[in-house]
Amino acid sequence: MRKVFFWSLVAALAGFLFGFDTVVISGADKTLQSLWGSSNAFHGIVVMGMALWGTVTGSLFGAIPTHRLGRKKTLLWVGVFYTVSALGSALANDPISFAVFRFIGGIGVGVSTIAAPAYISEIAPAKNRGRLVGMYQFSLVLGILIAFVSNYLLSDIGENAWRWMMGVEAFPAVLYTALCFGIPKSPRWLITRGALDKARSIYDQIDPEGTFDQLVKEIQQSAEDDQNESILDKKYRFPLKLAFLVAFFNQLSGINAFLYYAPRIFEEGGLGASTSLLSTIGIGVTNLIFTLIGVALIDKQGRRNLMYYGSFGYIISLSLVACAFFFQWGGLLIPLFLFLFIASHAIGQGAVIWVFISEIFPNHLRNSGQAFGVSVHWVLAALIPSFVPLLFASVGAGVVFSIFAFFMVLQLAFVHFMMPETRGISLEELSKKLISKDEIK
Repeated sequence: MRKVFFWSLVAALAGFLFGFDTVVISGADKTLQSLWGSSNAFHGIVVMGMALWGTVTGSLFGAIPTHRLGRKKTLLWVGVFYTVSALGSALANDPISFAVFRFIGGIGVGVSTIAAPAYISEIAPAKNRGRLVGMYQFSLVLGILIAFVSNYLLSDIGENAWRWMMGVEAFPAVLYTALCFGIPKSPRWLITRGALDKARSIYDQIDPEGTFDQLVKEIQQSAEDDQNESILDKKYRFPLKLAFLVAFFNQLSGINAFLYYAPRIFEEGGLGASTSLLSTIGIGVTNLIFTLIGVALIDKQGRRNLMYYGSFGYIISLSLVACAFFFQWGGLLIPLFLFLFIASHAIGQGAVIWVFISEIFPNHLRNSGQAFGVSVHWVLAALIPSFVPLLFASVGAGVVFSIFAFFMVLQLAFVHFMMPETRGISLEELSKKLISKDEIK
């Protein structure tokens, strides 16, 4: 089990770079807009949003290398993309070249959200799958925290502070890439490629009590029966709906919009620039603590219960943030309400989404199924933050947070009436049961 944990941890470090890359730009947000004299629309869509459009591209096409090259090689290339992006962004001298390098990093993020959870879910025993895949989310929020701390520490080093903020990511990116050389290939992927001897040697280390021959039989039988199937076939409509709705509600909570613009949102609420940057560290710490709680609970209480907790927390916290902006409540109320929002996300959607989407599709369609769910997530993650500066200027922060709160009421209804529980069930058994949703309710 120690080897499985270490291999899962290495793959999960892609999430650390994901989290770091996503929010590190928040520290350079206003500096870059001032430096290049960008309009709100250009700044939001091109300078700030281009990485997210790269993520959309990576999530749309990431299933191809994940399937053809395998999970391990794909994760290696993810590390290369992160490294190039960090160095290029730090050295850029104009908004277009900056956006291009951010786009490259975004591709790495998008592909990692397919390859890393798929890899971990395929090497993890069913009883520990939630916690092991959950390490990806833990690494993600650790990356967010370190990015916020890094931004704060580098904020006063001079006019080129933003370059250091963007470039420091290259150090963990190189380390992650080197570590990827030491992890094995997924045994389930090897079985689909006919490399049974290699698959057996890895599988015996992962699950000595498992039945390798039965696993081979199930995977090969599934491939023979369903070789002409598509994720869009009618029999897979239910898992497709689940992936769409989980991803849809994840972003309609406003989580990425908040992480991208945390300092700006705090300043909108009346905090000074330095206090706003310091407050983002509190966001990172809160995110980390409640992600740890969520990962610890996901295999005990299940995915569905965590989504209940998160939904109620979302509704309360987002409503309070909206009221704070409408009624101009000052002081530390907005940061406190946003800390509650982050805690709700971390214990609910944050802990669940990557685990859930990696579980609900059969082996032969896992790549394309994950690509669909992840693409929905990242299209919305690109659209919503891109328009935040414009929306804040036109309708106000109170209206924006009210809309997010409304969609979380709809998420609560989705969890109650539609979302199944998936804990403790093998991937092969789970894919059979989700074709007939009544069996797993």
